[in-house]
Amino acid sequence: MISSTRTWLRRNRTNFAIGAGVLGAGYVAGQYILSKITETRQRMSEDRVAKENLRRRFQQNQEDCTITVLALLPTATENILDALPVERITQDLQQKKAERLGRNIGALDGASLQPSSGPSSVVDEDGKSLASLQSEGYVHASQMAASCSGSENPAAAKPTKGKAQLWNDLKISSITRAFTLLYTLSLLTLLTRIQLNLLGRRNYLSSVVSMASHSPQEPTISLENLDDDNTEPTYGNDFETNRKFLTFSWWLLHRGWRDVMAKVEVAVKAVYGPLNPREDVPLERLSALILEVRKRVEGATPEARRSHRWLPYLLPPQDQEGMVLRESGMLKAFSPSESASIPSPPSSLSPTIPASESSQSASLRRLLDETADLIDSPTFTQILTLLLDTTFSHLTDHQIRTEAYKLPDPTSVPSVQEIPEIDTGLTKAKLATILAVMTRQAHAIGSGVPNRYAQAIEGVKELEAFAAVIYSSHFEFEALGGDSSREAAKEAQRSQEGAVSTAEGKKEAGGVVGTATDMFENVWGRITG
Repeated sequence: MISSTRTWLRRNRTNFAIGAGVLGAGYVAGQYILSKITETRQRMSEDRVAKENLRRRFQQNQEDCTITVLALLPTATENILDALPVERITQDLQQKKAERLGRNIGALDGASLQPSSGPSSVVDEDGKSLASLQSEGYVHASQMAASCSGSENPAAAKPTKGKAQLWNDLKISSITRAFTLLYTLSLLTLLTRIQLNLLGRRNYLSSVVSMASHSPQEPTISLENLDDDNTEPTYGNDFETNRKFLTFSWWLLHRGWRDVMAKVEVAVKAVYGPLNPREDVPLERLSALILEVRKRVEGATPEARRSHRWLPYLLPPQDQEGMVLRESGMLKAFSPSESASIPSPPSSLSPTIPASESSQSASLRRLLDETADLIDSPTFTQILTLLLDTTFSHLTDHQIRTEAYKLPDPTSVPSVQEIPEIDTGLTKAKLATILAVMTRQAHAIGSGVPNRYAQAIEGVKELEAFAAVIYSSHFEFEALGGDSSREAAKEAQRSQEGAVSTAEGKKEAGGVVGTATDMFENVWGRITG
């Protein structure tokens, strides 16, 4: 029995060996597949968490951009209102009217014959125009009181300009002021988006570098370097560099708007100069006039708009960067050589320059150069045009349409109710009434609560796509020296692919290899389709 069993085993040992090999191979393959499935599942979970984290950071960053714009806008608004004192011109016109009425009353008392109707009709028409300005909130109560006290005081200084000149100044100043505020709001929005998204991208990469440099048992993510005793800033968390970089919005708030105003004023004078304030202006013609002003400011053709450079309005020349930092209070004392400009990244550290200061200047220089590249890109002009379309449309199609022309707001009519067709070429309003609406809207643009124009800008989906391009691009270019930083940058590049999206139906904004400009344009094309 035993010998027969041995014989049978010896005869089938090959089959047993094959079967054992098959079972062993199957077991090994099964374990390998299970490990790969587990690894893939874990990787997908980590990617999902990383993408959600990135998306949450991105959305929070955009909210911070909106809050920052609303906090900075009143500074530019105050400067623009002071440069274009429409209310003071209105007071001069009221004083002129009061003097003319006094002369007419004296002439009526001294005349024995019945006065002619000519001067009376002129006085009545001027009174209606000024009444329209006052009824539309053109002059504040305090200014009215000052005007009345000034007219009662014979020693008060009288306006030296004539009535026609005052009306022309009022017309040009009120239109220029409203348009300048719209341009300033749009430019400030784009500049702030670029600045905060560049810094947000650096902070995100900082957290990834922190994770790569810690063991799994240690806390990994450190968003900010808040320890006062830690003098070595971690990557992306150089607080002083970030502060100095954000300070450069000072240029637009205190210098750039002047150049914008000068260019807008020239266009307004050329387009609105021939119009009389008493003239009836159809809504269709008003829209055409506004479009003509924009063409003169931005460019009449797509090629002219793409070639228009907005960089001088947003960032100072390099020889004035030190002045900006001093004026904003970031730098207290500088030698002439230090105040000239922010030095370019040196190839080797000079013995007279501390390592931390040289590294900070190089980091700031890199941020400013990338900001300038983004501003000079054709995509910036495209987004700016969309923002200006939105803000000018809100001014014309909503505010002026409803307040000056007394037409219904298309957005306020329920969707189930049909809007009656209105011939905008026949619907007219006095230019003086339109000026009154523009003057009040200037305050709404600059300091309205809530700011409807800022809300309209937030509704532009391409703006968020533009921010997504900035936030999710150039991760590899941000990595500092060292293998861990480069690996962390690659990890960030992988985790951010498909994570950042615009408001709805947005495509992936992920890794594109190439030069900085090509990379930006390619990612933008992938987002907008």
